[in-house]
Amino acid sequence: MPAPQEQLMPQSASPAAFAIVILAAGKGTRLKSRLPKVLHCVGGQALLEHGIAAAAKVSPVRDIFAVIGHQAELVQKTVEHTGINFVLQADQRGTGHAIMTARPALVHYSFFLVLSGDAPLLRPGTIERLRDFHLQSGSAMTILTAEPPDPAGYGRIVRTAGQGGAADLVSAIVEDSALSASQQNLREINSGIYAFSCRPLFAHLDKLTTGNAHQEFYLTDMAAILNQAGEKVSALPVSDAHEVLGANTRAELAGLDALLRTRKCLELMAGGVTIFRPDTCVMDAGVEIGTDTIIEPFVQLLGRTAVGSDCTISSYSVIRDCRIGNGVTVRPGCMMTEARVEDGAILGPYCHLRPATEIAAGAHVGNFVELKKTRLGKGSKANHLTYLGDAVIGGNVNVGAGTITCNYDGVHKHQTTIEDDAFIGSDSILVAPVTVGSGSYVAAASCITEDVPAGSLALGRARQINKEGWARRKREKDQKEIKDGPGNRP
Repeated sequence: MPAPQEQLMPQSASPAAFAIVILAAGKGTRLKSRLPKVLHCVGGQALLEHGIAAAAKVSPVRDIFAVIGHQAELVQKTVEHTGINFVLQADQRGTGHAIMTARPALVHYSFFLVLSGDAPLLRPGTIERLRDFHLQSGSAMTILTAEPPDPAGYGRIVRTAGQGGAADLVSAIVEDSALSASQQNLREINSGIYAFSCRPLFAHLDKLTTGNAHQEFYLTDMAAILNQAGEKVSALPVSDAHEVLGANTRAELAGLDALLRTRKCLELMAGGVTIFRPDTCVMDAGVEIGTDTIIEPFVQLLGRTAVGSDCTISSYSVIRDCRIGNGVTVRPGCMMTEARVEDGAILGPYCHLRPATEIAAGAHVGNFVELKKTRLGKGSKANHLTYLGDAVIGGNVNVGAGTITCNYDGVHKHQTTIEDDAFIGSDSILVAPVTVGSGSYVAAASCITEDVPAGSLALGRARQINKEGWARRKREKDQKEIKDGPGNRP
């Protein structure tokens, strides 16, 4: 893993370019967690991943920087697949100090945006608006603001009259605890999301001081410092205050999760998906669903799951990182992880598809059937109480109830192959490695340990013996013992 310091100055940067800086160095003490704050998940992704995804829709990843500090190696390892850059803030001394630390990476840009690593609801369109407004206004600093129902606890925006008498400029950001009596009615809050022009910011950044209760460098103080230097500081209100919400507690994380999942359901329904009782469904941010698919109540679609068109996903199914084709029916209570299901297949109820399972077009997997690393061929059926592991099953195969593949010898896994048009009788045991040839029959209750040639009948069970009168004699003996009792025995 490359060290963050090695990625400070991308050669691709040009004076006209802009960067995005995501602040992700904090610990998140109030979460009372060993995990860094930005790695807590909402909507199926870490807080920081949401911010990176939104930023990456506005800027090339080569121009996105995450400032990391607390458990920096873990944070970097978790999100380095995104391709962004990292800046190490080894000593976390506030948001202003974070920008001081990132300054060597940013001097090659004309301006940059500052996002919060714990604001997962921020939309790419809002980031674009902030970028464009900042450029058009010619400001040294632009603050993204909001008016939530309850502004308590947030720093407030103090505006001043601009040219023409319009109150479009900001004189300062005042922390909630420092509000004067005349400022108590201010409802516009500082979101902690900014745009800065590099020249004026870096000319005055070192004027930040630690004269506050936490003895940290606060980036919010730049509004007053830039004003005093005669630079323009503007505010851009966001229409939906939810976009700038962060999380400091577990309860706030739960609130963000609910908002993200509601947003996802609305997005899917707008795209032609029917979701009954969306308030009961759990949809991760990375889920994709085709038109005219029906999602019943209490369904969970997680990770990077993709569902095609004209499918039905029934209640209580939990599906993670799967790819499902068109016209697939998933009956109630199915569990699926990292599986692929092709068009027209029917699954469940209560089947379990484990990783590396492939269900071909038109295949049926029934109740209480478990598959692991198995390919079930086109039109094949395994409808009842069956385990198929490490198997390759051809087309038009019928697997009877209670069949299992014995794929593990205690040390290694072995493969079972069942070729096209074979018929596996109920309660069969296939001891791998073994191949059942095309068109073959395996008799019910057989234990198959050797390959079955194509077109054959395989029987692997003991010959039936009937002992007439045995049961009658046993019952008579048992009844006599009960009648006599221990005390009557000689």
